[in-house]
Amino acid sequence: MKTVNEVSKLTGVSIRTLQYYDQIGLLKPAEYTESGYRLYDDAALEKLQQILLFKELEFPLKDIKEIINRSDFDKTKALEQQIGLLELKKEHIENLLNLCKYLKSRGVRRLDFTAFDSSKLDEYSKKAKEQWGQTPEYKEFSEKSKNWTKEYESGLMADFSRIFEEFGPMISKDPASAEVQAQVRKIQDFITENMYKCTDEILYGLGKMYAGGGEFTENIDKMGGKGTAEFVYQAIKIYCGK
Repeated sequence: MKTVNEVSKLTGVSIRTLQYYDQIGLLKPAEYTESGYRLYDDAALEKLQQILLFKELEFPLKDIKEIINRSDFDKTKALEQQIGLLELKKEHIENLLNLCKYLKSRGVRRLDFTAFDSSKLDEYSKKAKEQWGQTPEYKEFSEKSKNWTKEYESGLMADFSRIFEEFGPMISKDPASAEVQAQVRKIQDFITENMYKCTDEILYGLGKMYAGGGEFTENIDKMGGKGTAEFVYQAIKIYCGK
């Protein structure tokens, strides 16, 4: 575990920024000490790395939060894009460096502005953003949620939370039982009706995320009691035939 001060020194991200990421739910610490100090584990540091790489692609923080919390988030795809962007940045810097060296060594005017052209970088970032926004589920959710008011969204999330609360009294039951499996179906139906088509594959990915630690696990355990997130995941695995 690392303290917020240690993470700041390691990554170059200010303590104030890390605190802000926690406040907006972008990067939650692995745990808090009794005194309220933030502690970060390797999983949290990996997530911070992903956040910083997406910032290099100039994504807004709210979009980064949505992307990295998706059940179908593809880390390999993200890294490939970020490698491509960094290679373009390297080329851009080398062009500027070569121009500066030329001007210094020759001491003559050279009216060449091609080294300042950042259009390839801009186009790459644009295409990367378009790719992350092109999944059918993302489009469907964007369409359904575009007219939501804050009050409606809060009510919807409260309804969704109740489904997890109802799992709490079931923890002692067999996750394969008809009652528990019917509760899993409620999750799938709710997401499909209100957000996007929730296939079994997407549901399974969500289940892994629910039990994967961090904010999701913590919140679900608050709704249904300690162990609820893991129980839901086990029930989803059975529901999805995994």
